[in-house]
Amino acid sequence: MTPSVVFMAEGLLRQAAGDAIGVHSAGTRPGTAVNTLSAQALSDVGVNITGHTPVGIDPALLARIDKVITLGREAVVDVPGVTVINWDTDEPSERGIDGIDRMRLVRDDITTRTHKLATELLHKRSSE
Repeated sequence: MTPSVVFMAEGLLRQAAGDAIGVHSAGTRPGTAVNTLSAQALSDVGVNITGHTPVGIDPALLARIDKVITLGREAVVDVPGVTVINWDTDEPSERGIDGIDRMRLVRDDITTRTHKLATELLHKRSSE
């Protein structure tokens, strides 16, 4: 997945959980800018990622977190002591769907996953 999809997940998780969960995004191969179609698909649901700048993974940040979510089949992160979960997200282009329709389907897949994750993390926090 493109770095902009990573920003999609960050923006959607922030929308679902607000400030209750610390959220950071980084790419294993960060690009140079947010994808316009990703930004448009998120804007449709009230999330603004236009000010984001793609960044690589920060080892110092990894040392302070307890969960990493990777997106897509290519992203591999191995961090001792950290739970790594891969979301092998829907890729509509494999079915011939491109452009804004593709990004909206990707957004919807990630939205479902981020809502589930936010619910799990917030429930865990409230039961501690």
